[in-house]
Amino acid sequence: MNDNQLLRYSRHILLDDIGIEGQEKLLAARALVIGAGGLGSPAAYYLASAGVGKITLVDNDSVDLTNLQRQILHTTERVGQPKAQSGKQTLEKINPDIEIVALSERVEGERLSALVAQASVVLDCSDNFTTRHAVNRACVEHEVPLVSGAAIRFDGQISVFDARHADTPCYACLFPPDQEFEEVLCSTMGVFAPLVGIIGTMQAAEALKVIADIGESLAGRLLLLDARHMEWTSIRVARNAGCPVCGTRGC
Repeated sequence: MNDNQLLRYSRHILLDDIGIEGQEKLLAARALVIGAGGLGSPAAYYLASAGVGKITLVDNDSVDLTNLQRQILHTTERVGQPKAQSGKQTLEKINPDIEIVALSERVEGERLSALVAQASVVLDCSDNFTTRHAVNRACVEHEVPLVSGAAIRFDGQISVFDARHADTPCYACLFPPDQEFEEVLCSTMGVFAPLVGIIGTMQAAEALKVIADIGESLAGRLLLLDARHMEWTSIRVARNAGCPVCGTRGC
């Protein structure tokens, strides 16, 4: 690190769990953020400010006036612009020393697989089960840690699915792809603005911990937040040996 980096990241370096070695891991890391909306905004903010060396921001949507109640990457002046490009502008102003890649597209199939394979960690900040399951499959295939978050109305959830460890569950162990779940969208159900900030910030925290190999991640645990009463519930999640996605892993 140069002198400017030592100064910029000095508060991290002062932490025994991170130090210079941990900060260098962050600078060398590559984070893939799927979604530049309510969750992706705070998650990407903190990844960038913390010095994650390369952040790839993926979103095929454009900034809408209704987004601005909670999607803090974007501004009124950018209504109509692609969210990925708007996010890139914001993150480059926060930290011009890191690389921000903006992909204004819906990634799937081989394209998604290739992006996941290049990442140190993936943050799923999407808003639908189809994308979440596709991202999970790619993360299991390439053994890349996945930090998954979701938020609707006043309810949020977050977990880590780390396929590097054979005994940990994947997203499909918790939400089987062959089961039907009600798809609820904030466009019809609403969402409490600070809720996505809480969950998205925690996604960044879990991603940074995974990269720097500090503490204990949420792998094997699902945290649920009731923001009305600000109550957290922690649920243990076991790996499903019959999971169609990770069931044969380690065999």
